Amino acid sequence: MKRLTILLLLISGFTISYETKAQPLFPADGELYIKSVVPRVDIIINPDTLNWIYENVDSDMEFHADFVFDNGNVHDTIWDIGFRLRGNTSRYSAKKSFKVSFNTFIQGRKYYGVEKMNLNGEHNDPSIVRARLYWDITKRAEIAGPRANHVQVYINGNYYGLYLNCEHIDEEFADTYFGNNDGNLYKCLYPADLTYRGTDPELYKFMSGDHRTYELKTNEEADDYTDLANLIDILNNTAIEELPCELEKVFNVQDYLKIAAVDVLTANWDGYIFNKNNFYLYHNTATGLFEYIPYDTDNTFGIDWFGIDWASRNIYNWSNTGENRPLYTRLLLVPEYRAWYTYYIRQVIEEITGNQDFLNTLPALKAQLDDYVVNDPYYPLDYGYDINSFNASFTSGTGAHVPIGIQPFIQTRNNTALSQAENTNAMPILKYITHNSPIAGVSMIVSVYAEDENLSSVVLSYHINNGAWQQEAMYDDGQNGDEVAGDRIFAASIPAQAGNTLVEFSISASDQNQQTSTKPCNPVSYTIPSGNSYNLYINEFMASNNSTITDDHGEYEDWIELYNAGSASVWLGDKYLTDNLENPQKWALPDITMEAGSFLLIWADDQPEQGPLHTNYKLDKDSEEIGLFDNAASGYALLDGFTYSVQSTDISQGRITDAAVEWKFFDAPTPGSSNSLVGIENKPASKLTFWPNPVVEGKIYLSESMNFSIHDLSGRKLLEFADCSLADVSMLRSGFYFLVTESGLTERFIVK
Repeated sequence: MKRLTILLLLISGFTISYETKAQPLFPADGELYIKSVVPRVDIIINPDTLNWIYENVDSDMEFHADFVFDNGNVHDTIWDIGFRLRGNTSRYSAKKSFKVSFNTFIQGRKYYGVEKMNLNGEHNDPSIVRARLYWDITKRAEIAGPRANHVQVYINGNYYGLYLNCEHIDEEFADTYFGNNDGNLYKCLYPADLTYRGTDPELYKFMSGDHRTYELKTNEEADDYTDLANLIDILNNTAIEELPCELEKVFNVQDYLKIAAVDVLTANWDGYIFNKNNFYLYHNTATGLFEYIPYDTDNTFGIDWFGIDWASRNIYNWSNTGENRPLYTRLLLVPEYRAWYTYYIRQVIEEITGNQDFLNTLPALKAQLDDYVVNDPYYPLDYGYDINSFNASFTSGTGAHVPIGIQPFIQTRNNTALSQAENTNAMPILKYITHNSPIAGVSMIVSVYAEDENLSSVVLSYHINNGAWQQEAMYDDGQNGDEVAGDRIFAASIPAQAGNTLVEFSISASDQNQQTSTKPCNPVSYTIPSGNSYNLYINEFMASNNSTITDDHGEYEDWIELYNAGSASVWLGDKYLTDNLENPQKWALPDITMEAGSFLLIWADDQPEQGPLHTNYKLDKDSEEIGLFDNAASGYALLDGFTYSVQSTDISQGRITDAAVEWKFFDAPTPGSSNSLVGIENKPASKLTFWPNPVVEGKIYLSESMNFSIHDLSGRKLLEFADCSLADVSMLRSGFYFLVTESGLTERFIVK
């Protein structure tokens, strides 16, 4: 992911931190999705409750349980998690699938950045690896898809078998992969064919069984399907020759074509193209484009319930015969899209499924999982599988719905796909066009992702205030605005301009075969903001308020303080405050006036129903953006904004003095009043010295006496010590805890 960042840029006393996001982020597997080992997951739940869950398989009721995770490096215990069954047909199988929720009973709690875990039994797949392989391919192909690994699941000490731990797709997933989570996220299940039903957004809220076919998973209170209705209208009703220009305004076409290639090469028939099922659409507020996210990919690599030879099915006629699939069929009617799809078919085969490095992972994966399968008590119960079925499934079929093994499927699919692929010369692919949204006096840095088998040049064309067009070569050399050489992201800069200047640009790329692409169809327009003429500032904020100040409802909530540093009053009714700099209109400020020199406290608590000073979002303690934007007439000009990093509980961050350029941390926050000159110079950077870790005999020794407390993963204070260098923690159960000093130093430790 390329990030173009202006950090604490000092222009005429105006402080701004801003970053653009276009290409998806790809987080590391980390401890939770580690693949070098098979972690153990323990669920401790009342036996009567577990029996009820198994007797009421259609229920989504969540029950209290405890959770233990051990991967050999970390051993964590999390109490009071939510636990239930998940899935569709797997609910009726002997080997169930489970949902673990860390935030059901303790709001906001996450474990390694996720709120929920999907533990999938994969009962249809004798190899138990098909879905895992699909997600490994999407990662190699730089497609946003869940992280996944295998885990051993125990419930109340009893082994329930080998499971796939698959990352849950929700607002946390959107934030992790796209850098924002305030857009509409739709879970699309059968019969989600994306066909046109009319212009009325209400028409797309139709039910399928007990759920909506297009089920909105974020912004449920607004329940506004306007964006989805618009996408479907454009997709179905735009003339083919006009479709590229119109569809690319609202949908990430290029990445979807790569996903379609992966689906066809892996025979993901239970997704959109064949079965109008199992995908998400996320309206990415950073780009304004919908992102397509695959989902539930166990019916792949030759698994078949229809008597279809998926390994040889034609790559251009892969949808369900006689049914409408406009996102696949209409796109393939566009010559440049058909050529790009073909390019991606060849690329995925060459770089992934046909690459020996990928193929070599199969026997190693089988060997890693062998012992966990042979002892899996639920593995044989649905289809009579045994360890021989598991071993054979990689190289041959096991009968019934598994007519072919994984390796022969990949080999046959690759060969037939290459024989079917048309001999086309695709134009260069341009995507992820972005710029750094500069203020007056700052150069505009423009970047684009460009790829082609024989790319020869990438050129930025721009003009200022409708003047003559100028051109700048764009480079992927790690210089002049390009951050990393060789990552296919090219950059060039436009000289700094004064406020209220109109800048327009487009990008062209050519290859050695004289093929040229130009994107977007209409040049990008950006007016340089004139600056903070109101002298209105974000002066201080707190992203983790546990005991500092309560709101007008007696609740400890996140807060943001505004300050009018000018000599005139400022009406706020046409201005906006947001936690996403790409979404300036997220929350409209109330119809009030701030007098000169006054302060205003805004409660960032996601409870707008509590009053006009309560926002429709919360602040994230880990990291977040805060932005103050002007009215529509200004083009929603940025008045003040920044990105902050990890915050400490009851420590605020604010300007060292009111409206000053420099920011500090305050252990004595000043919400609603003038900032003090006395603050924490910087976040404490020294490291606690204490031992042993892990704790094995119930005692912790510190290098010096101090005031400190012990907290669990949810942040609850469990123990408190004053002026001590020795802590008795023998009453703590085995698990993962934090030691927090009075000054804010925090270190984790393990009790065994």
